[in-house]
Amino acid sequence: MKIAVLGKGVEGNAVAEYFKQDEITFFEKFTDEDLDSFNLENFDLVFRSPSVHPYYIAKQKSPHLIDNWTTITNYFFEHVKAPIIGVTGTKGKGTTCSIIASILREFSEKFAHVHLVGNIGNPAILELDQITEKDIVVYEMSSFQCWDLEKSPHISVVLRIEPDHLDRHPDFDDYVDAKSHIVLNQTSEDSCIYYANNLYSETIGELSKGQKFSYPIKSHLEELNTLLDQLQIPGEHNRENAEAAILAVLALLGISYDELFLPENHELYQKIADGLYKFQGLPHRLQFVRELNHVRYYDDNYSSAFPAADVAIAAFENYPTFLIAGGFDRGLDLTEMKQRFFSAKNLKKIILIGETKTRLAEGEDPEKYCFAETLEEAVNIARKLAEAQTELVASNYDLCLPISKNCPKEAIVLMSPGAASFDMFKNFSNRGEQFQAIVKSLK
Repeated sequence: MKIAVLGKGVEGNAVAEYFKQDEITFFEKFTDEDLDSFNLENFDLVFRSPSVHPYYIAKQKSPHLIDNWTTITNYFFEHVKAPIIGVTGTKGKGTTCSIIASILREFSEKFAHVHLVGNIGNPAILELDQITEKDIVVYEMSSFQCWDLEKSPHISVVLRIEPDHLDRHPDFDDYVDAKSHIVLNQTSEDSCIYYANNLYSETIGELSKGQKFSYPIKSHLEELNTLLDQLQIPGEHNRENAEAAILAVLALLGISYDELFLPENHELYQKIADGLYKFQGLPHRLQFVRELNHVRYYDDNYSSAFPAADVAIAAFENYPTFLIAGGFDRGLDLTEMKQRFFSAKNLKKIILIGETKTRLAEGEDPEKYCFAETLEEAVNIARKLAEAQTELVASNYDLCLPISKNCPKEAIVLMSPGAASFDMFKNFSNRGEQFQAIVKSLK
């Protein structure tokens, strides 16, 4: 079989690995004019990589090509034997998918294996031949994977949607439209969970023909909060991600949210609680690194834009926090980020690094920030300031407590850059690994 792949990257390479017995031709970089010379109608299958807009395929007039082009996601949906829970949104997809998977692993009597695929796991096509009808698939789906989706997941989860990837989408409307394909082919036998406090998520959710469940959840709040307290990762946004995960699991099991808290469903409740507790978070996403001298260190180096840094700061609103931020300068407007950084009451000091440090500091009170030239210097500054804070509280705790109900003995060192990493590091993972190595070496 002759197969063409438009674009390459992780998914393109996965196509080559899956069809290694076949003839593969890559077309990595091209313009509209180039497509005509590729003679794509001569291939049995044409795969579009996520980075390639469906616009390129739509422009081709060949009926043969229209019938024979696909994507990893569409190919997977067409051939997989197990039901799929698909999760999309702007932030929180990986965490929500992982919480769902953690809960479902507690139901081993129902599901032989839980397959976590997409952006969070292996490219889906590489798992395809291992999946049986006794399994369950949890699929993290970006806008690029939803763009031209021809089938919808049995359970669709639509998280908060905000502008993103506008370097590849022509505009925000195209981005939202791409996300909407996750529900467009659902039937009355399917379900959609959506975030009701976001206009775009709610609009997409309402397009589903399946059963609809929204969150944040507004009933049984005392019981729900007790359940969510099992979650070991900080942040209100992660509790909301867990709510979406719980609703997705219940929809899959055919059990209503109200039934979850009935005495006869105690075993079900306990399995969900165990799944929440066992999920320890994802690397570089508010990941706890260590505690030393009453200072807790958190790695949030996945944070490459302001919204992620914003929720990270909010996660520690009740603790004195020393923030390490800054990075690669993409020329973005930093006004909103500066306002948040320098008005947050829990941020005692901001240690600025990278190319954006000067722009972030411009016009701000020098008492609220300092510069560091290296990550090691930034960590050492944050440590010194945080330990001084905990010592001050410890020596004055009896005086502090009557004045303030919130007088924590611990302090937080949080690295949540709010910027890309390419000025000082290979990528966000490399940045996070270096941060963790420095923190773990502290004596």
